[in-house]
Amino acid sequence: MATNETIHADLAIPPGEYLEEVLGELGMSKDDLARRMGRPAAKLSPIFKGDKAITPETALQLEKVVGVPAHIWAGLESEYRLALARQAEAECDTLLHAEAKLAARFCYSALVKAGEVERRTKPVEKAQALRDYFGVMSLNSVPELQRYRAAFRCGRSGERSREAVAAWLRLGERRAQGAYCAPFDETRLREALDFLRALTLEASDHFQASLRTRLAACGVALVICPHFPKTRAHGATFWLGRDKAVLMLTIRGKWADIFWFSLFHEIGHILLHGRQAVILEGGTEDRRETEADRFAADTLIPEDAYRSFLEHGRFYSQDVVAFANSVGVHPGVVVGRLQHEKRLKPEWGNDLRVRYRWAETED
Repeated sequence: MATNETIHADLAIPPGEYLEEVLGELGMSKDDLARRMGRPAAKLSPIFKGDKAITPETALQLEKVVGVPAHIWAGLESEYRLALARQAEAECDTLLHAEAKLAARFCYSALVKAGEVERRTKPVEKAQALRDYFGVMSLNSVPELQRYRAAFRCGRSGERSREAVAAWLRLGERRAQGAYCAPFDETRLREALDFLRALTLEASDHFQASLRTRLAACGVALVICPHFPKTRAHGATFWLGRDKAVLMLTIRGKWADIFWFSLFHEIGHILLHGRQAVILEGGTEDRRETEADRFAADTLIPEDAYRSFLEHGRFYSQDVVAFANSVGVHPGVVVGRLQHEKRLKPEWGNDLRVRYRWAETED
């Protein structure tokens, strides 16, 4: 039986529609076709709807039963699937153009600077690069992913961008995935606290390797990332599986005492709080933030010793240095706490504090 049917690939017409026409010309019902082919009628129903492809075996059977050559059925099926793919590609392209305006919100320039995406000028290319960066088919999926929900729960304001926070968290996730760590060991991490505190006495170019190595031995991947505009995030913690904790910190030029407090604050989250949530420093204030602050303060400066120091009421440089030496911490850490608690004016004692300025490429 010959056919002059013209195939319009853009219309995505299922071969089953043509099969119905052929059956009509032959005066054959669908049930009769199924019996002639030796198949249950329910098995042929998806073919008529276009939900199931006509295989080469089915095409040969149809050739014998209805007289239309097998290559016609194979061609109709190929054209139909190709048309579906074209439609999907067109829909994807339309969605990609709609997402192009999101590139700036996801801090594309900061990601280029961090070496995570390539520099692009066309918004559509930026949107595609961001999809690849997040590993999603659409940027609209990002808020639905558990890893980034903390960013989108923060709400939007003129000072904070949810998309920027998500991009920053993804940076930490990607870098932590490639970092070697031993399986997480809470006991080992607690035992390492004194060693970590002693690193406050070292210069930044000396302690970084020791800090990473000791944390990795405890199952914690330390990821020091660039600060992204409109994130208002200094640190975050989350888990990659059950055996790797991720501790993110920014690398903005800042006081060393703030860096160490942030580090121990995040360690507090790892030790005190569950493994399910992403905890974002600078997010919504809650009990966990208060507990992590207390943990950081007391770990850096033991509570009893600090209370005794306060009772003397003398906060001159020589007093601060002597006290810091007695508890094994850098004097700047003591000054930072005194300033934070308003026991010292912001401009007093800064000669004992240190600033860290690390390269943006540090990871």
